[in-house]
Amino acid sequence: MDENRQKDENEKLTPEAARRARNQNMLEWYDALVFALAVLVAFFILVARVVAVDGSSMLPTLTNGDRLILRSAGYRPAAGDIVVIDSYINYGRPLVKRIVALAGDTVEIDPEAGVVLVNGQPLAEPYAAEPTTELGDMAFPAVVPEGSVFVMGDNRQHSTDSRFSSVGFIDERDILGKAIFRVFPLGRAGWLA
Repeated sequence: MDENRQKDENEKLTPEAARRARNQNMLEWYDALVFALAVLVAFFILVARVVAVDGSSMLPTLTNGDRLILRSAGYRPAAGDIVVIDSYINYGRPLVKRIVALAGDTVEIDPEAGVVLVNGQPLAEPYAAEPTTELGDMAFPAVVPEGSVFVMGDNRQHSTDSRFSSVGFIDERDILGKAIFRVFPLGRAGWLA
């Protein structure tokens, strides 16, 4: 019944009024599209970001060219998280690394045993590509300063990370977010641990 009434009303409209009604409908669709796009852009700026992995320092977990979604808003660093670090650090490039230790933790590396110790306890690191035998140029044991974290790549022998003074301790404010999902390549897409 309503459809017939609407059809009758539309037939009664002058050509000019019908054109205005069509234009009004188009403007409403345009407004909805612009609003949806603005919400999507705000989401990816404030809540989540998409970043690309550059290099092999996170093998076997991540490979060069992987695309990751980061959770940014409200993120608090935790040991074991894969994070992306802003390019404002001393190293001068964005880095994708794993948090190994938090503020106040003492980090040591036993190159002969190939283990990383945090607060005297060896880390269980099933994600590491190989034992950790490279010390870098940092002095160990090292206490992570307040407001900072200690990061390492999973590919320990081929990673420039907190073991090296060119990277050093990472200020928590320089962490862009936690990598939560790999979106590309599609064959390896999935949640990150």
